[in-house]
Amino acid sequence: MKQIIYTNQAPEPIGPYSQAVMHGDVLYVSGQIAIDPKTGQLVVNNLNDETRLVLDNMGAILTEAGMSYSNVIKCSIFLSDMSLFSAVNEIYSDYFMDHKPARECVAVKTLPKNVNVEISCIAGR
Repeated sequence: MKQIIYTNQAPEPIGPYSQAVMHGDVLYVSGQIAIDPKTGQLVVNNLNDETRLVLDNMGAILTEAGMSYSNVIKCSIFLSDMSLFSAVNEIYSDYFMDHKPARECVAVKTLPKNVNVEISCIAGR
């Protein structure tokens, strides 16, 4: 059984996809970018603020599904440039202090809306 997860505490999808889908006890969270859910505006003027908003958006979706960062099994991080890795990694570690999910981090040519960071995750109960 599949359940669509939606919260107004995270940005509206910018395409034909769901914020997240729960299948059994596994939650698949779509890639989040730094869109402020209250204003709908991008926050890309500061990498630290951008990264925190991405992770906060992901957290809002986890919360809506009755989960938290400790339920995250795997993250996928997409960067506009690998030179951002250290700064993003430092912020990321604030959200995953004791729990370290599996993950990959890659640089890609272009991200949606030309952001610097996009993060998706898989979580489970």
